[in-house]
Amino acid sequence: MTGAIDFYFEFSSPFGYIAAERIEAFAAKHDRTVNWKPFLLGAAFKREGTQSLVSYPMKGPYSRRDIERSTAFYGIPFQWPPEFPVFTVTAARATLWTQEQAPENAVSLILAIYRKAFAEGADIGQADAVLAAAQSVGLDRDAVAAGMVSPDIKARLKDENEAALDRGVFGSPFFIVDGEPFWGVDRMDMMDAWITRGGW
Repeated sequence: MTGAIDFYFEFSSPFGYIAAERIEAFAAKHDRTVNWKPFLLGAAFKREGTQSLVSYPMKGPYSRRDIERSTAFYGIPFQWPPEFPVFTVTAARATLWTQEQAPENAVSLILAIYRKAFAEGADIGQADAVLAAAQSVGLDRDAVAAGMVSPDIKARLKDENEAALDRGVFGSPFFIVDGEPFWGVDRMDMMDAWITRGGW
């Protein structure tokens, strides 16, 4: 086993959802572990002066079509949540708290939140939806509710965002493996070849 795969994801990203469903099997193929790193794309948009793909007049309709086509291609259930883009601060904080306090449940929580948003079409911008996901994977609802609003977790999310930006992370999903960055679920095949060959 060599270095872990750093996997940066945003809960508002359908492409991040696809990657989240695939990354553990991908890592196992290469005898790697995954560092799951939630962050907020809004911080990257602010620094870059950009916005969500679906917000652009011409790129937006194509992006929506491509998201639906991509989830169908990978055989992953999908429906649009009631609001999109999705407000994801609560989901990211709940994830960070779980990674600290109940790490054995963290990946299950991440997948449950993503599925609640994009398989069930729920609004994960609402704390109740996030807490329902937490409860569904065996976490204590009240403990998660308290943890995700704690000052320490709020500060940690800010720190995680800054650390991601400092590493050049600007989209979701974003992978860094052995120092090499890959952006997009459609770059996982390229990442596969890069790891297999040990570079180019």
